[in-house]
Amino acid sequence: MTNETPIMLDSLWRGAHVATMKNGHYSVIENAAIGVLDGRIVWIGDASNLPTYQTQKEHDLGGGWITPGLIDCHTHLVFGGNRAGEFEQRLNGVSYQDIAKQGGGIASSVKATRDASEAELIASASRRLKSLMADGVTTIEIKSGYGLSLDGELKMLCVATELENQFPVTVKRTCLAAHAMPPEFDDKDAYIDFLCDTVLPKVAALGMADAVDAFCEGIAFSTEQVERYFQTAKSLGLPVKIHAEQLSSLGGTRMAASFKALSADHIEFIEEEDVKAMAESGTVAVLLPGAFFTLKETQRPPIALLRQYGVPMAIATDANPGTSPALSLRLMMNMSCTLFGLTPEEALAGATIHAAKALGMGDTHGSLEVGKTADFVCWDVESPGELSYWLGGNLVKHRVYHGEEHQGEKA
Repeated sequence: MTNETPIMLDSLWRGAHVATMKNGHYSVIENAAIGVLDGRIVWIGDASNLPTYQTQKEHDLGGGWITPGLIDCHTHLVFGGNRAGEFEQRLNGVSYQDIAKQGGGIASSVKATRDASEAELIASASRRLKSLMADGVTTIEIKSGYGLSLDGELKMLCVATELENQFPVTVKRTCLAAHAMPPEFDDKDAYIDFLCDTVLPKVAALGMADAVDAFCEGIAFSTEQVERYFQTAKSLGLPVKIHAEQLSSLGGTRMAASFKALSADHIEFIEEEDVKAMAESGTVAVLLPGAFFTLKETQRPPIALLRQYGVPMAIATDANPGTSPALSLRLMMNMSCTLFGLTPEEALAGATIHAAKALGMGDTHGSLEVGKTADFVCWDVESPGELSYWLGGNLVKHRVYHGEEHQGEKA
């Protein structure tokens, strides 16, 4: 007879091994159990050590491996049309920069996105989101940046908000208004002034964004212009992220680190001083192998330097209509291994705990620990390394969001 007070649970999940990803490692618990209450993990460990409990639902997963829900921390999921024609151009030898100069690239997506209604954007983005969710994603970042006007940017951010309302997925919204030049502006400084004086204050006042991003590159905005944009974001209480050092080295990463940027993304051309600055500021490196692959780039991110300085490396799809039409975060995990030299453990950390940090969510998401949100996936695999091994395939057995099993739309 025991007088032990039972722990109260909404659900108990057992019958599988767990890769918790605590501290960025598999941190395996064999024959594990996870107890959930109010959408959070209240107990996790070897099932043989379970205390007395009471639960409304008990699930026997029947084998496999549980990991944290995957986190896609860099996407451009909302856009009008597509750029399959430009894909053909690139395969015929036309460079990304030349396509952009001809009015293609981001500019063509801006026109299509401006022309699309909010309902049309929700419908097209929903199809892409379903693919990512079916592959294990429970949290996703969605950027604006194809509106490039006050109304256009707000429309995109509204669509991102509505996707979270309709689907069992957490959406973090990023204002990427400094993505490219809109057709009605011919002076970059004047456009940055417009963003600082009009767009960012309105976005902040409406609470429509969780962060601010910019494309710092020769075909986009200079380090000085982006710095001014970030100063405004900081004054409005919005954290920053940056697309930097994708095509050349301009010092954008170091500048962003001075603002304690959540992440610096792409970063194929970063140098050791950039990496040092990231390490000191806690800025996450977001690797985007889909764009590297699609653009047939040859300059790889300096993985050894990032490891040397202990910079966390996240992985994302960069899902977008032009340079990374990727709808599988698992495929990006494989590509980060085969193209960039990450280990499968590093790849899984990049799609979970480090991706959470890149979104400012490290305290609540990205690993399976007591107190964290109960977002996890049970996979039909024999080891967690298989998630980076298989190219495609339906490996998800159970997708659990906030402690409830969900596959598609919210009920």
